[in-house]
Amino acid sequence: MKTKLLTLALSIFIFSAANAQFHLGIKGGANVSKITGKSFKEEFSSSYHLGGFAEIGLGSKFFLQPEVLFNQLQQDTSSQFKDIYQNVLSSNRSNIKLNYLSVPILLNYKASNFLSFQVGPQFGVLIDQNKNLLENGQEAFKKGDFSMLGGVQLKLASFRVYGRYALGLSNINDIDNKDKWKSQSFQIGVGIAIL
Repeated sequence: MKTKLLTLALSIFIFSAANAQFHLGIKGGANVSKITGKSFKEEFSSSYHLGGFAEIGLGSKFFLQPEVLFNQLQQDTSSQFKDIYQNVLSSNRSNIKLNYLSVPILLNYKASNFLSFQVGPQFGVLIDQNKNLLENGQEAFKKGDFSMLGGVQLKLASFRVYGRYALGLSNINDIDNKDKWKSQSFQIGVGIAIL
């Protein structure tokens, strides 16, 4: 009996997987981001993101969308940052660039054939930062960032147009515990399903 149930479950899984919608694609767009905290200017700066995505159907209304993105955050420091960390920045440098390998895992709800609402976590691994940020070569930013995403996506045949908001939940300050630094960004972009 157990063998029959296992065979039936496996058959249903294989049939469902064969009929499931699955797409792979590439995407890219603009980031409008900021790092909050006393050490940074309270204004947004522009940068970009590039990468790939997959769409895995989970029935008629839902699909999972994992992505892998090169994601850049750019931010100007405030004079307060320079005051707190004397001689931290070279005299001609007040702009910080953080390059992340980001992995969003989004659950999409299809409101119609064209419109989907997206929500899910994003895990970011810092792959590069300004190495001359601190005099002694110390790392200023933690190696990881965890965010929550929410947004919308329009599907026009193979093309995707999306807009989303990412709210950082992790404190990315690796210098001390005086100030909490968190990321925020708006992303807009386009993608194309190639498979």
